[in-house]
Amino acid sequence: MVLNFRDYRIKNAVKGNEIGIEKECLRIDSRGRLAHTPHPFPENDKNIERDFCENQIEFISDVFTDSGELITHLNRLHDRAYDKIQKNGELLWSFSNPPFVSGENDIPIAKFSKANKAKENYRNYLAEKYGKMKMLFSGIHYNFSLSPRIFNISGIDKDSFYLDLAQKLLSYSWLIVYLTAASPLLDDSYIKNTALDENDKYRYASVRCSEVGYWNDFIPTLNYNSIEEYSYSIQRYVTAGLLKTSSELYYPVRIKPRGENSLKNLLNGANHIELRILDVNPFSRTGIAKEDIDFIHILILWLCSFKSESLSERQQIDAVKNIKTAALYDDSSNKIIINNKTLSTKAAAKSVLNSVCSFSKQFFPEFYSSVDFQLSKLNGNRYAKLAREQFGGDFSGLGLKLAEKYTKGEKVSV
Repeated sequence: MVLNFRDYRIKNAVKGNEIGIEKECLRIDSRGRLAHTPHPFPENDKNIERDFCENQIEFISDVFTDSGELITHLNRLHDRAYDKIQKNGELLWSFSNPPFVSGENDIPIAKFSKANKAKENYRNYLAEKYGKMKMLFSGIHYNFSLSPRIFNISGIDKDSFYLDLAQKLLSYSWLIVYLTAASPLLDDSYIKNTALDENDKYRYASVRCSEVGYWNDFIPTLNYNSIEEYSYSIQRYVTAGLLKTSSELYYPVRIKPRGENSLKNLLNGANHIELRILDVNPFSRTGIAKEDIDFIHILILWLCSFKSESLSERQQIDAVKNIKTAALYDDSSNKIIINNKTLSTKAAAKSVLNSVCSFSKQFFPEFYSSVDFQLSKLNGNRYAKLAREQFGGDFSGLGLKLAEKYTKGEKVSV
């Protein structure tokens, strides 16, 4: 599906695109250890929920058309959380990778009432299958929906649009991982309690997006011919017993319905795209910078401006492999495949960013600063590099000091 941004009606309608953010993070006590108090918010809270474990919070933003308003809203949600947890002397951990963990007994499964007991049972299943340690990785989910006006103006079918966009985003998800990777450090306790060794400690820019991170134990391939075939291609893994539910599909890009996230509901139509590959940014109190929100938006618009072919199973597998490569710290020696060319991650990123930069200048100059911000990361300002430099001396100790600053509302310079 191609959007013609030379049409002023479509270009203007972009202002109605909607973005929402979900952020996972861990509650810690004043020593920087995982908190062991009950989850401070009720199960039916609209914006602040419990995630995998009782000491893991998930912030779920409202939907916004303006990234500045979205950041303001996320800060207010954090204020709500701090008001609650400070009564117990608790803080919010600001990294995707966990702090000191004594072992699996340090990770209580999230508790739910009888009406929601199935959620607790599901988490017990995940703990048994993947291990509690891996489930501690926290991240950011970026949800995007195109303005309904664009569908009305262009005549493009909504389901077809999201099926096409999901494939394009899958192909370029490695770039998002490379630019937002911010978890290059692991506490020694994580190494001790997992199959990792000392050689793995400094290998990754994003552990959760790497081959040892948050993935299923097989690489799924999906059918993008129609929303029905897309849904059935996920259901077949459930039927085969490889997944318990469709929610267990740990995939970089997912097409979501409005309301309850179920395949049955998805058959009624696609509503938005969910990107699941962003690390929690320790240099932002909310876990994500406005510049990164805006960049992903302009990247999506750029992808909408050109045609693409349906991805074969081989291409889908290669796209996932590219993501795992982009999650490595070394961006010069490691190679990815892009447009049938093999390039270093850094060189490939520069090539794509230059194209997005030209596109932004021509059609959406208001996004140009966000692209320029990404280009600066190629010149030594990657989050992973800065995090290693600033927190590598004492990850858990310095991470605790950072959490204290954010509790007080202080800003941290990148």
